[in-house]
Amino acid sequence: MARRRFGLRGGRGPFAGDLDTDEIGVTDTAGQTSPETPLDAAPAVTVVVVNYNGGDYLRGCIASLAAQSFRDFEVILVDNASTDGSLERIAEAPPNLRIEPQTTNLGFAAANNLGARLGRGRWLALLNPDAEAAPDWLAELMRAVERRPDFRMAASLQIAMHDGNILDGAGDCYLGWGYAWRGGFGHPVSEAPGEGECFAPCGAAALYPREEFLAMGGFDERYFCYHEDVDIGFRLRLAGERCQFVPGAVVKHAGSGITGRASRFSVFHGVRNGVWTWVKNMPGGLLPLTVPLWMAGAGALLVRSLVVGQFRSTLSGLFAAFGQLGAVLADRRRVQKKRTVPPGQIATSLVWNPFAYIGRSIQVRPFGDRSPRD
Repeated sequence: MARRRFGLRGGRGPFAGDLDTDEIGVTDTAGQTSPETPLDAAPAVTVVVVNYNGGDYLRGCIASLAAQSFRDFEVILVDNASTDGSLERIAEAPPNLRIEPQTTNLGFAAANNLGARLGRGRWLALLNPDAEAAPDWLAELMRAVERRPDFRMAASLQIAMHDGNILDGAGDCYLGWGYAWRGGFGHPVSEAPGEGECFAPCGAAALYPREEFLAMGGFDERYFCYHEDVDIGFRLRLAGERCQFVPGAVVKHAGSGITGRASRFSVFHGVRNGVWTWVKNMPGGLLPLTVPLWMAGAGALLVRSLVVGQFRSTLSGLFAAFGQLGAVLADRRRVQKKRTVPPGQIATSLVWNPFAYIGRSIQVRPFGDRSPRD
């Protein structure tokens, strides 16, 4: 397949003259110098952006990466056969930008996996095309994992792109009964928590150790999109990884700015993939205990879908999930064989109060607090 790597084409690329390829030091927000990565050297971080008809959102996303104070990174932009000309709208880009155009839409999960495999960084950062990172986003993430090396997943503070007073999320949360949400979604920014431990990072602005991400299989490509970040976060937790919320790593996120939050596509994939995540990952000692309340939750979800006009897509998602249950159970056996932590430790990372899910509450605990949730 064709590849484009900007900064290496002698002025023939569409961004000729816009890229600063001088290999000079750039001072980060801590006053330390972060050298720009030479184009032929392995960077500290691989940033993967997956685009599908991202329009002007993509332009802002890539420009925000060009402005990062931390410079030891590469960007792999996987384009899922976009037809809107969004690639041609990019005006500012970092020197180590590599575009991987696809002939078909691979989906968010598979395209991110491709970018992760092509990357060379020790760390893997994911940024949605409808998100814009603050200039010190990568610098803050790198400082966080350096300070707390036992927390190698990192979640960003996400603020609604079109309303700076509203939270888009503060890490992903997981209800022990099998349902996930983005902590604090829709809450005032004034409620943003300090640093601490959360369940998993939202894939819109996440950091993972790249080799471990790949060793655990990366995103489940059958998901196509939605819930894949919760799933990989759960699997990495089963293998002993933990996640920290980094309030200084700020991004603005449109949130389903491309697919639409309440579209049939979004609802179907969210429901189906949510079931798969629960069945695959919940440890055996906990899974039977969660079944009754999962069923109650599914009933409530169907009732709500009738009220908001999403019944058909919700029901289709449930049928699709259980229609492939045999394959999911086979995946479960493989996932659970890699588990290295006891069920009790997983239980302490979950939320057990269903009202927390209903209210999209923030679930970030101070470091060292391993007490069970409500």
